[in-house]
Amino acid sequence: MIRTRGLVKRYGSQTALDGVDLAVESGSIYGLAGPNGAGKTTLLAILAGLRAPTSGSVEIAAARGAIAVLPDTPRFDPWLTGREVVWLAQSLSTPTADTARVTEVLTQAGLADSADRRCGGYSRGMLQRLGIASTLVSRPSLILLDEPASALDPQGRREVLDLIAQLRGEATVLFSSHILSDVQEVCDTVGVLHHGRLLFQGPLSELLVGRAVPRYVVRVRAGADAIAESLAREAWVGSALVTQPGVVELEVASLADAERNLPASLAVTGGSVISFGPEAVSLERAFLELTT
Repeated sequence: MIRTRGLVKRYGSQTALDGVDLAVESGSIYGLAGPNGAGKTTLLAILAGLRAPTSGSVEIAAARGAIAVLPDTPRFDPWLTGREVVWLAQSLSTPTADTARVTEVLTQAGLADSADRRCGGYSRGMLQRLGIASTLVSRPSLILLDEPASALDPQGRREVLDLIAQLRGEATVLFSSHILSDVQEVCDTVGVLHHGRLLFQGPLSELLVGRAVPRYVVRVRAGADAIAESLAREAWVGSALVTQPGVVELEVASLADAERNLPASLAVTGGSVISFGPEAVSLERAFLELTT
């Protein structure tokens, strides 16, 4: 659905994007992860046609009228009701009104009870929901969402993420977020953008398994310090640290090495071991290891 080659965007002497090669498959949910200032908003604005790249190329396999964009802080005329805002968004791309569809997306966005109130009285979270409803109302084939859940409370974020997940296969969704847990929860493909460079792009599973330093967690009843000292001397162990009472975290050369050697090494220490196993890798940890 989307492919960019060597995409560069400069603002004077500042480089916002530096040779980005983005590839988004049709029907996928692609999460663009990165801290504030990484270039995510600039990239989405170029894809939406709102800004021009300094160099590079952009290919989008969707008609311009089939692309919907949600900015990170959507704004609407305050005298319009929520229903009127969504109806107006629909009318811009659909010649015939579909009031049932307007009601449907307002309900999906959690605004059914507030649909006929003027949006000037909406909270920031409600405005975010209204923006999502306006984005979805015309059933676009490509949806670009810039930080769609950043202004929402935990329940609102949950509802928005569920709504995005339901779009898998019905539309191509590219959404940016600095909330890494959101990306990990709903995306099947992830791109890590940092200082304008795309450091990783691929399946989320590949990032979590192949990029983070493998670690094992050992839980013991007693003698954690002695066990950590003993394990740190093993050639296949990079480090062994007591991170909290009764917990030893190991950085290992590979999970296969740990599986072969850890049981015997623990037996030698004579410690009272409760359990041990590989640490579940989070996107946050993989991101930090990729960017530092």
